[in-house]
Amino acid sequence: MSRTTDRLLADPSPLLLDGRTCAARDGGTFATLDPATGETLGHAADATAADLDDAVGAARRAFDASAWATDVPLRVRCLRQLRDALTRHADEIRELTIREAGAPRFLTSGAQLDAPVADLGWFADLAESYVWERDLGRAEPMGMPSLRRVTREPVGVVGAITPWNFPHQINLAKLGPALAAGNTVVLKPAPDTPWCAAVLGTLIAEETDIPPGVVNVVTSSDHALGARLVEDPRVDLVSFTGSTATGRAVMASAAATVKRVFLELGGKSAFIVLDDADLRAACSYAAFAGVTHAGQGCAITTRLLVPRERYDEAAEITARTLRKLGPGDPQDGGTICGPVVSARQRDRIEGYLRLALEEGGSFACGGGRPADRDRGFWIEPTLITGLTNESRTAREEIFGPVLVLLPHDGDDDAVRIANDSPYGLSGAVHAGDPARARAVAARLRTGTVSVNGGVWYGADVPFGGYKQSGVGREMGVAGFEEYLETKAIAEGI
Repeated sequence: MSRTTDRLLADPSPLLLDGRTCAARDGGTFATLDPATGETLGHAADATAADLDDAVGAARRAFDASAWATDVPLRVRCLRQLRDALTRHADEIRELTIREAGAPRFLTSGAQLDAPVADLGWFADLAESYVWERDLGRAEPMGMPSLRRVTREPVGVVGAITPWNFPHQINLAKLGPALAAGNTVVLKPAPDTPWCAAVLGTLIAEETDIPPGVVNVVTSSDHALGARLVEDPRVDLVSFTGSTATGRAVMASAAATVKRVFLELGGKSAFIVLDDADLRAACSYAAFAGVTHAGQGCAITTRLLVPRERYDEAAEITARTLRKLGPGDPQDGGTICGPVVSARQRDRIEGYLRLALEEGGSFACGGGRPADRDRGFWIEPTLITGLTNESRTAREEIFGPVLVLLPHDGDDDAVRIANDSPYGLSGAVHAGDPARARAVAARLRTGTVSVNGGVWYGADVPFGGYKQSGVGREMGVAGFEEYLETKAIAEGI
């Protein structure tokens, strides 16, 4: 089919192995679909276990035998080249992202494309200014005069396993700091969005000086390749973003070789509206936040906690707003809620909608597929009422445009309900009194909190969760240092 990405991407899209773009060893391919229509967009190289082995071997050699790990100016230059290449091709990549990920067009001006591309520059600047060695001075432990210093060094080979919901943001949030720190990378993207990763590999090969083997991109329909990447003893660190269930498996598999893991996992985040807040503004904002990109974000706030005495009013306001928000064609600049990524994901969400009814809930709006869309993978923006925080629907991550409305009986009760979750990734607090909102935010056991509409996303802001929402931090200095080892050196004098 005709595409705006023809200059960047062959069909099938290639792997990136040891500095060259290529087909899978056995010539295998798999289809990538348009979530809005269900139609096949094209095909991607379907890597085999042998291709993955080649990728890991190339990354190992590049780390052990090249100057990449020690040449900071080279890394800085290459990251800026990659940023500039992605910027030059932003219009083409934007169209691809809307088609393949079902991302609403407005989001590509932010976290779906433009923001993570710009973030590469921040990591280049950080690597350039970072203090890689710190002098601890002279000491005489046990009477032995010594000069001591601490150095920071790259970990080694990084296996990066990424999901489909924000492909550029998550791919680059791993590649940027990992490369800035001096590591080499094998990127295994989700099979739902292979083209978004393949474009990255093509630009690395054709428009940057990143040496062969430093970045390898392995697209595959076989989820078992991710497990093989985790288990490979040549891989020193695994950076995984995805479900908590899969994160547990990653952690268990990595234990066999005692490799380091970064895990950014699930969430069921609470949006707390206190009794002095502007209820209409807060509930409208919660509706917008909850169904942006069809609710397909781990940090999206999907439990809406409102004062019990205003529960019915909050339900009416939220439902009315949700009905206005979609679903809509992701090509339209005004669309907030587009399709979900696949039939599999749509079916999973519908299972939770049936469960909500079984648990005694009801739908203030939505609750199924939109009647006017018979192609593609669509779920109406949905508000579930009548449940408690003990219900599975309120406790488990649905990953769709579905909000659960819960009542609270004041600040302490709201904090209790918000924290009564196996997750702790994000949260939001709205109140008329900013000091009161900050006090509630301080008590939430989550990695990020928005207060009165504040936006925490940024290259300099560490992102990650408490409890079963993950291990470690991505982005910011903390995220950069996830990819570094610490070495202490003492020199006798």
